[in-house]
Amino acid sequence: MPLSADAQVLETSNGLVNTLHVAAGGPHPGFRPAHAKGHLLTGTFTPSSAASNLTSAPHFNATSTPITARFSSSTGIPNIPDTDANGNPRGLAIRFHLPDVNGKRAHTDIIAHSTKYFPTRTGAEFLEFLKAATGGNAGEAVPEFLGRHPETLRFLQDPKPSPVSFATQHYFGVNAFKFIKDGKVTTLRYRIVPVAGLEYVSEEDLKSKSATYLFDETPERLKAGPIEFKLLAQIAQEGDVTDNATEIWPEEREIVELGSIKIDKTLSEEESLKEQKHVIFDPIPRVEGVDVSDDPLLDVRASVYLISGRERREAKVEEAADGAKTEAAKAAT
Repeated sequence: MPLSADAQVLETSNGLVNTLHVAAGGPHPGFRPAHAKGHLLTGTFTPSSAASNLTSAPHFNATSTPITARFSSSTGIPNIPDTDANGNPRGLAIRFHLPDVNGKRAHTDIIAHSTKYFPTRTGAEFLEFLKAATGGNAGEAVPEFLGRHPETLRFLQDPKPSPVSFATQHYFGVNAFKFIKDGKVTTLRYRIVPVAGLEYVSEEDLKSKSATYLFDETPERLKAGPIEFKLLAQIAQEGDVTDNATEIWPEEREIVELGSIKIDKTLSEEESLKEQKHVIFDPIPRVEGVDVSDDPLLDVRASVYLISGRERREAKVEEAADGAKTEAAKAAT
């Protein structure tokens, strides 16, 4: 997973990581600057026949593929209460563990969150917004930015209810990708839909929930059986915007079921904290049969993930472990 070769992208990506740390009152060594609070689980992906008709990618043509999944809450605050509205949108990242290539482990990822939009079209605009929000003149700078960027205001105003469970929430891949098979290109966006159906907590009932209710609920739910999702693709038509994650496509666009996701095991808290320090999810697929679109966010997002991932790996083990204990203690109070 290489860093971008574009100097401007690297400058923007480093600025985003640093500013996200500021927004979260950090940095918090060993934790992500965004979606810091999360937990790892394992399971299996089983593709549909429709998927193999669209792409030559190995995980869409194998009988099944082992996966690692990560449920998460927004912000870079590791101990953000599950009841805090700022924890929405929730995140779901999925790693597909592919057959080794030349003796090296191979994988590809899907990264999604629980809203259809991204707040800005480019990484530079997102950095500008974050600096406005974290600067000393936020009261004037933020309204001024939103006046120039109604798409960001729409993202902020879009309802983001808290789910009953990570398993009763839908997730969207906001970036467009290209599926390739025998020279045919199909442009699409991912959707991940819960088999259990959508279910949310009312604002009144949320007041009685614990600060860790979502992360406590997941292992309890798994005792009754796997958590299941359907991986879908919304197919773009000619003329649909593919380089702007603030614009969604019409709902009447064709939806294709790509396969089923079955999560059957949650890692222990200790295992999850250890693995999360090392796992760097990649917004760019880097696998045969799936390619990036012309969305400028992808290069920036990939660099942000890699820069912050290297930070986590370089954090002192003792510092990260002590931080995890401190954050866990805060979350419990």
